[in-house]
Amino acid sequence: MTDIANNNADYRLVYWPIPGRGEFIRLCLEHAGARWVDTPGGVDEVMGYVEGRAELGDDSPQPLFPPILRDEKEGVVLAQTAAILSYLAPKLGLDGEGAAAQAHVLQHALTGLDLNDEAHNTHHPIAAMLYYEDQKTEALRYAEVFRRERIPKFLNYLETNLARNTASNHTCLVGSSRTYADYVWWQVVDGLLFAFPKRMQTVLASYPHIKNFHQHIKADERIAAYLASERRLPYSDGVFRHYAELDAE
Repeated sequence: MTDIANNNADYRLVYWPIPGRGEFIRLCLEHAGARWVDTPGGVDEVMGYVEGRAELGDDSPQPLFPPILRDEKEGVVLAQTAAILSYLAPKLGLDGEGAAAQAHVLQHALTGLDLNDEAHNTHHPIAAMLYYEDQKTEALRYAEVFRRERIPKFLNYLETNLARNTASNHTCLVGSSRTYADYVWWQVVDGLLFAFPKRMQTVLASYPHIKNFHQHIKADERIAAYLASERRLPYSDGVFRHYAELDAE
């Protein structure tokens, strides 16, 4: 929870003030009711890590990009979304039971993160450092293929694996309880609903398990409280952006 004092937090997330790749981590921390704070130093704190000014301790490598997690109890500083999720999973009860299940959780999470990256490329297909307006022509071409081919391809993967998992009544990807892979996929689906509302309304008609999965997680008591709070940052200039010209049925 982010309403605790900084010095009482077990985890400190360092990320830009957008949902972005930090949102996968926020959702997992909220799921577990963890004691955490979200970038109390603001953008200056993020830049301290990016520019190599932050104190890392003896064993933690210098991060290249956020998100960055500080485990205050263990003295660990870690970057890269997938690495952070994998590290947090056993601490938060989101890792799956046994080595095979844990590998499957990682497989699902990495696949969801692949789709996340492709969604980002719809508005920045050439370079992240260029403005959208500088690559709009290419973005229109990329988004058309993304809507037609990539969204159905990835959502078919999600629908198929939800359908296969009878242990959770099709509401989780691995086993009978939630893992970090579920939160990765929930956030990607939610972001796509924001960025491509017309296309998602059309394709989700063919994916009943995904629709139920999205609503089931959204209705979770802790997640619902988080989504209704100021801690849940609005979609803006992050991965998921809505440009009307990039969306179509």
